[in-house]
Amino acid sequence: MSMISKVSHIGVCVSDLERSIRFYCDVLGFVRSTTMRDVHVEGEPSDTLLKLRNVKLDAVYLERDGFRLELLYYERPGSPQRAPQRTMNDLGFTHLSVQVADVRVALDKLAALGVEVDRDTVIELGGLTVAAFVRDPDGLGIELVLAH
Repeated sequence: MSMISKVSHIGVCVSDLERSIRFYCDVLGFVRSTTMRDVHVEGEPSDTLLKLRNVKLDAVYLERDGFRLELLYYERPGSPQRAPQRTMNDLGFTHLSVQVADVRVALDKLAALGVEVDRDTVIELGGLTVAAFVRDPDGLGIELVLAH
């Protein structure tokens, strides 16, 4: 038997909380959690838990399809304005993957909304677009895959 009773969430550090809420809710269809309240913390005990000093942090929980995403905005210490470019074989969490009914249509809609599309990641098999990456407002990778 596992010592873990339930998986809670994945946290994503963002540079502009309201912009990221709009992106994940308005563009990707997440909603604010009804079971988790927004959190604001400063100093201890968060400094110790996060291994940072003089923390001032806001967290907002979003949900979709039973998955919970925690958006973390650090007023102190500040974060870089864009996520460092990572390769897919870097250790750690690499991306968020979502299923779509039609990857090509989704890419066109996202591009029209101003979302950065990684055109060089588009995979076509048998004339059908089956996968591609886009970027959230901070440059984090979001993989679109064809729903089966």
